[in-house]
Amino acid sequence: MDEGKARAAGDPGTSGAVPHPAAGSADGSPEPAAPGLPAEPRREAPAPAAPGTSPAPEPAPVPLHAPDPYGTPPYGRPGPWAPAPPVQRPVVTPPHGTHVPPTPPPYAASQAEVQPGVTPAQGTALPAYPQPQSGVCDPSVPAAPLPYACAQPGVTPAQGTALPAEAHAPAAAPAGPWQYDPWAAGTRVPESGEATGGGKGGPTRRRIVTGAVAVALVAGAVGGGIGAALERDGGMTPQVRLPQSAADKGDRAPGSIAGIAARALPGVVTIHVSGGGEQGTGTGFVLDKQGHILTNNHVVQPAGSGGSISVTFNGGQTAKATLVGRDGGYDLAVIKVTGVSGLTPLALGNSDSVRVGDSVVAIGAPFDLAGTVTTGIISAKERPITAGGKKQDGSDVSYVDALQTDAPINPGNSGGPLMDSEARVIGINSAIRSAGESEGGGQGGSIGLGFAIPVNQAKRVAEELINTGRATHPVIGVSLDMGYTGDGARVNADGAKGAGVTSGGPADKAGIRPQDVIKKVDGVPVHSGRELIVKVRSHRPGDGLELTVERDGREQSVRLTLGSASAG
Repeated sequence: MDEGKARAAGDPGTSGAVPHPAAGSADGSPEPAAPGLPAEPRREAPAPAAPGTSPAPEPAPVPLHAPDPYGTPPYGRPGPWAPAPPVQRPVVTPPHGTHVPPTPPPYAASQAEVQPGVTPAQGTALPAYPQPQSGVCDPSVPAAPLPYACAQPGVTPAQGTALPAEAHAPAAAPAGPWQYDPWAAGTRVPESGEATGGGKGGPTRRRIVTGAVAVALVAGAVGGGIGAALERDGGMTPQVRLPQSAADKGDRAPGSIAGIAARALPGVVTIHVSGGGEQGTGTGFVLDKQGHILTNNHVVQPAGSGGSISVTFNGGQTAKATLVGRDGGYDLAVIKVTGVSGLTPLALGNSDSVRVGDSVVAIGAPFDLAGTVTTGIISAKERPITAGGKKQDGSDVSYVDALQTDAPINPGNSGGPLMDSEARVIGINSAIRSAGESEGGGQGGSIGLGFAIPVNQAKRVAEELINTGRATHPVIGVSLDMGYTGDGARVNADGAKGAGVTSGGPADKAGIRPQDVIKKVDGVPVHSGRELIVKVRSHRPGDGLELTVERDGREQSVRLTLGSASAG
């Protein structure tokens, strides 16, 4: 081992402090420098003062290097070797509230070993030496006998500077909010709940808990929001998003199907009837603000005179209704609701203005599906049809000179409006022809053959039912042979069933006789007795007709004015 390493290890037989070269040998000559290090310059002793004169002040030593804030020896010189400080073994912290006596600092032993007049080990704390009273650092002032009077406190002086033998007090630890040293002497253990920081605003347990709770709440809210967003978007798995146009909430053109339906639906109702062991569903529409509703006679017929009629409006409001009047020959009836506000009557058109091919809209409750809208065209006009006929006397048979349409009409549509492109009622949906059924029977579905009572006829009948409770029928004053199979309508012969021509009636006045065959009405051929009835009932009492009559193989034309008969 070389000499430098031996010095670093220290000699166990010595105190561990290496004499400073400034101490010199016994004869005053300088000690040789350590191997590998430059020799220390020789310091000359000051010359003795002349007798009778004051000695000149000793000049202050000039440091070889600028003051080092880290307290290390001058660069290039070996420092004073000192043994390592003793190992500090902490003891158990005493119970809360126990007074801890002051203990000497752990580095007191190493300080006690510092020899006076020798530079201490690197890093040893130095006491603050007194400064001149004048407050001016002047090494030439005699009042400061020490040559290091101007040395900076806390910094190791230059190599060779003599030090006094003084007690060294440990430096006080700086005060701070979290600088609590349980091993320092004189340190007081904080009381429970006492702020450990210095000054005002030190954190307390309550503030710490409050902050932690706030952080937890914010984190939970953020996490919940992120989780909800991921759940809505399908989690982390990529989701397919298809392009779609924005919702169009604008109104449709008034003449469009949607525009017609929007205006008409508030005035259309669904009718439920029960009585006499029967029940049924149909449709109707509002005629006026007084609550009158028009529908088919066969819709309300189960109610009779003691049944129940319930009306449900398009908005869901329900009300009880009473029967105002009905007529089986026209298959029309009027009912009325009371105590209902905000009614929307539908506008009535003119069926005489209808042309084949015109667009129409049918609204009703087929199979109790309220508010169903279908559309089609007028397929034909003045289509003679009969409906009913379940009674033996034929009192339930209705004769209609109908409008034919291909708009889908099904059971439950009966009594609903057939509307033109201006949202005006031009007919009352009344009958259909289904596949596989005979005329006038069955409960089949639509095959595009629907029939509606012209609104001109319905308007007259509805007015009479509202005003008088009865409807009048136009008549010509004859009885017909319904079993006749020839072309036309033959007048009955006088016999057990009565006279063929009513005495004094319109036909009698026009010169029609029994057994005459009526071939045309206003130039339109009729092929049966039912067609003649339909044509006559399509007019009002008092209207004039021109009939073409065949008698004894010859045809002649006669004119008459229709009479009136009340429905029985």
